[in-house]
Amino acid sequence: MGFNCGIIGLPNVGKSTIFNALSGAHAMMANYPFCTIEPNRGIVPVPDERLLEIGKILRKDKPVPTKIEFIDVAGLVKGASKGEGLGNKFLGHIREVDAVAQVVRCFRFGDVAHVEGDVDPVRDAEIVNTELMLADLEVLSRAREKIIKLANSGDKGARHRMELIERMMAHLDGGAMLSSMPLDEEELNLTGEFGLITVKPMMYCANVGEDRDGAGEAGRLADFAKKNGASCISISGKLEEEISELAPEEKKEFLQSMGLEESGLDRMIKAAYSLLDLITYYTAATELQAWTVKKGTTAAKAAGKIHTDFERGFIRAEVFNFLDLVAAGSEQGVREQGRLRSEGKEYAIREGDIVRYLFSP
Repeated sequence: MGFNCGIIGLPNVGKSTIFNALSGAHAMMANYPFCTIEPNRGIVPVPDERLLEIGKILRKDKPVPTKIEFIDVAGLVKGASKGEGLGNKFLGHIREVDAVAQVVRCFRFGDVAHVEGDVDPVRDAEIVNTELMLADLEVLSRAREKIIKLANSGDKGARHRMELIERMMAHLDGGAMLSSMPLDEEELNLTGEFGLITVKPMMYCANVGEDRDGAGEAGRLADFAKKNGASCISISGKLEEEISELAPEEKKEFLQSMGLEESGLDRMIKAAYSLLDLITYYTAATELQAWTVKKGTTAAKAAGKIHTDFERGFIRAEVFNFLDLVAAGSEQGVREQGRLRSEGKEYAIREGDIVRYLFSP
């Protein structure tokens, strides 16, 4: 699968509740900080109505959805970058993820203790962001010390890395996450060597209560996210956990009774998928299966994610799109309308493509 999203936030904001609803993993929950010490992991299917539609048209039973992994890590507290709480362990886990979903408490009522004493989502988000920025500054400072001698000796590569490090440190000192800093592809690859956190794409998840408890606070968080170039979704973790335990038909009826087309968790999964700049394509030579790749992935590289032999012996890809299939009504119709294309190894896979790989064993 290869793509994951870390769920972070202060202690007792509902991270594990939302994770449970996402994955059905039933992570431990309690009303005290640091309940989640080791990260909980859950692999979650990405909601995909197209997959079911393709299955009906191509008469493929039991289609296999693509998936994304969510990782629920320990709550972060003020001073985590200096080792407070489970700081170093928390930061070590979060360096491993591809993107970050920061859960922020917006609900006011209930008997759940708040680590800061009261509910203020913007303050809480700023606490977490500050700790992440301080952690990145420390990493860059150590990297700078190691490379400075090479840079002074005239090593051009080292000088380039030094310039990048100093630009990133200045950006962080200005109170901005590295995700808001313009970086070209080469520079982004270099940031991967340092294990930086704030360069990762982030979305905010406003955890509200039932009966619109915290809706106003969620609005404040959404404004904060927009100001910082991030997305924000509103979700009731407690309600979503209850919904997730319903049978599929009961879940559908419940959502319809509330005037909703999809659950908050489905929106969160899709948002995380979008945050990672991922697309979905399909193969149906035998079973129908959805696959996840980064936008811009070539046909040969996408084939290699299925099996290395597919990339090694790649000949060509026969491609048509979901929209072509729906319009034609069948694969035969797609062929008759001339919508089936033969593409080479450098073809960039597109959202909704249906692909058959031809390769030499």
